[in-house]
Amino acid sequence: MVQLQTETMRSNSRIFASAADAVRDIPNGAKIMIGGFGVCGLPEKLIDAVVETTVKNLTVVSCNAGVDDWGLGKLLKRQQVKKVISSYVGESPDCEKQYLSGSLELEFVPQGTLAERIRAGGAGIPAFFTPTGYGTLIQTGGAPIKYSESGKVAVASMPKETRVFNGINYVMEEAITADYALVKAWRADTLGNIQFRKSAANFNSPMCRAAKTTIVEVEEIVEAGQLKPEEVHLPGIYCHRLIRGDHYEKRIERLKLFKSRTQSESENTTPAAKARETIAKRAALEFRDGMYVNLGIGIPTLCPMYLPDGITVHIQSENGVLGLGPYPKRGQQDGDMINAGKESATVLPGASFFGSDESFAMIRGGHIDVTVLGALQVSQYGDLANWMIPGKVAKGMGGAMDLVAAPGVRVIITMEHTSRGQPKIFAECSLPLTGKNCVDTIITELAVFKVNKQTGLTLVEIVQGKTIDDIKAVTACDFTVSPNLKTFASAE
Repeated sequence: MVQLQTETMRSNSRIFASAADAVRDIPNGAKIMIGGFGVCGLPEKLIDAVVETTVKNLTVVSCNAGVDDWGLGKLLKRQQVKKVISSYVGESPDCEKQYLSGSLELEFVPQGTLAERIRAGGAGIPAFFTPTGYGTLIQTGGAPIKYSESGKVAVASMPKETRVFNGINYVMEEAITADYALVKAWRADTLGNIQFRKSAANFNSPMCRAAKTTIVEVEEIVEAGQLKPEEVHLPGIYCHRLIRGDHYEKRIERLKLFKSRTQSESENTTPAAKARETIAKRAALEFRDGMYVNLGIGIPTLCPMYLPDGITVHIQSENGVLGLGPYPKRGQQDGDMINAGKESATVLPGASFFGSDESFAMIRGGHIDVTVLGALQVSQYGDLANWMIPGKVAKGMGGAMDLVAAPGVRVIITMEHTSRGQPKIFAECSLPLTGKNCVDTIITELAVFKVNKQTGLTLVEIVQGKTIDDIKAVTACDFTVSPNLKTFASAE
């Protein structure tokens, strides 16, 4: 595609000469959306321009909080943000520090709910009902939004309306709109028609529709007609201002390169690494040919390496990918292609890309067969806690609440059996819940439990070399033992 000359660009009222010109009228106290997932698809130039304006008291809606020196982190570092509405801030220690010290308001929203609240805002729908978050602080209220300097909760979330449809409990969520949206796309034409690249559509796609003024930065602007209609991901009606940026850095938050199974196993020399390998190998046996599977961060991402021969699964990543492949080989990494763990990734033949709203429609609509997640705590009746330790750790729930609430999805928890010698499986969770009665299977390096939501845990497998008494000693609740108790191999 041919790049437009500067004179042509400046003659179009939609096209601005610079990012600084495009954001100049953003006032103090404005509510803005910032696209991207982690640092993939970040509107780099527009964020830098907002930093230079020194505008303050912003309310920012963003899937993540960037990192300390990049993305939203730049605005946080300069104390330009009053409140963040986000699903996960785990890679931004500065955001977490400001929140826990009481200088920043932080409203956590499940990632799929966040995407749908934004999509609804752009579609003129004031509210909707979702099963996500029912029975958690998201629904009951009491989630800390702002701490005092003494560490007490100064502002907490309010309870939300609930309703039952077809015997299922739902939570009412209100739509989100903003004064401005800062969006990153790949290409645009002079009419503002937008094309995204690979996994960089993420939250950029729904945010483009949900602001009074949407400002889009792209790498290339072409004449109207040079983008074929079928190449347009969002029509120009949603784009109010357009700028072309140069020299994009496109950082990769977590560069992960391909390793063969043999290489990976040879590097697993520590007890913790061996434990993770044991868990991933056993969890991989839960997959069946043709399944659609969502994998959480950490141990779950190791599972595909150990798939049995002849088994093909279609991996869905909530940042907008179906058909995720292995890590790239050195030199083939791409800043526009990451997985839900913000790691460099590839896709397999037949893969597809889409926005975060579409991704969670797949999940919430019951189209995913299995999700594999980590945990801080699990109860004997399948309650899950994996998103915060009040007053100490505030990373957010990401997409976990949406995944465990999805109809028909089988929830498998992969985790080490203990943390610093203390159990992680309890009669009741003491931490804020991610979901109630949602876990179906627990796999650790020591045992496999099946979960019955009414009667509790059944030990169905035990690692070779351990006894039932060994498992009882590190499990803080009662469980029954299957009469057909089996063993599985350890990686050690």
